[in-house]
Parts: sequence; structure tokens; C-alpha cells
Amino acid sequence: MPKGASTIDNPSQPPPMRRPLRWLWLAVAVVVLDLLTKYMASHFLNYAQPVEVLPFFNLTLLHNTGAAFSFLADHPGWQRWFFALVAIGASIGLTVWLSRVKADEKLLAVALPLIIGGALGNLYDRLVHGYVVDFLSFHAAGWYYPAFNVADIGITLGAVGLIWESIMGDRRRKKAAL
Repeated sequence: MPKGASTIDNPSQPPPMRRPLRWLWLAVAVVVLDLLTKYMASHFLNYAQPVEVLPFFNLTLLHNTGAAFSFLADHPGWQRWFFALVAIGASIGLTVWLSRVKADEKLLAVALPLIIGGALGNLYDRLVHGYVVDFLSFHAAGWYYPAFNVADIGITLGAVGLIWESIMGDRRRKKAAL
């Protein structure tokens, strides 16, 4: 249905959300919080020296040249530009998607900016430093989860929101069609 078209012709189709790009403030908040916490970690922590906060949680400054779980970190440097392009492409694509959300897709309107903000926060690190600053480290019984940062939290929460919206949105649409 064209943007702004009436739903009278198709009452089961929810109308477009009014001003969906206003949700981009969440992306800005994720980027600001991410860069602030990475700055603090870089200035107050010594590289690879854990600072115990709780028995299962440390602050540990690490630099990741790869992706999640240090994927491709051992390669000679091409991955920096590859992941930068992926972040730019994903941010553009998700922003276009956000501009088209329906009025009943509020969770989607939150999830997409969380992912965009996380992608842009890590993109900044890749472009400026050549690596992503990670500093949140959870562990238990000698097993350490890979360190991460606020941008990664935004991406993860956004992905969970997308999955939830996919499941619940399908149920909602099927129920509305009955």
C-alpha cells in the first residue's frame, strides 16, 4: 500500500506508523553511551588486566579486530573494511526498514534503532582505531564469555526484539485476519 494510503480498502492492513524515524533517538543514545563507556574503559583500564567487579564479572579492556567472538580477528586487516561496509549497509537498510514500519509494530521500531546504534558504535571504533574496544567480561567456573561492549548489547537486544516481533507479529496478523 502506498505511504499515506487509506486502510479502508484493506482493513486488516495496519496503517503506517506516523514519523517512525523519530525512533532513531535510540540509535543516537546507544552510540553516545557506547562511545562514552569505551572512552572510560580505554582511559581507566590497563589492557588485558581484569578488574573484578563481581565474582562472575570483570572489566577487562580488550581490542577486537574481528567480529563477534573475535571471528576473523587473526586475518591481516581486510576484515576491518569488510565489517565497516557491512555496518554501513546494515545501518542504511535498517533505517529504510524503520521508515516503513506499521503503527502496530512498536517493538520493531525499538529493535531496529538498537541495532543501528550498535552497528554505528562499533563502526566508529573500526574506522578510528582499527579495532573494536571491548571491556565487559563475564565468567563462571573458569569459562570466560567473549568480552563485549554497549554497542554489542544494543545489537543483541535489537536482534532479540526482531525475533520476538517476528514470532508475535505473525501471531497478531493471523489473529487479525480471522
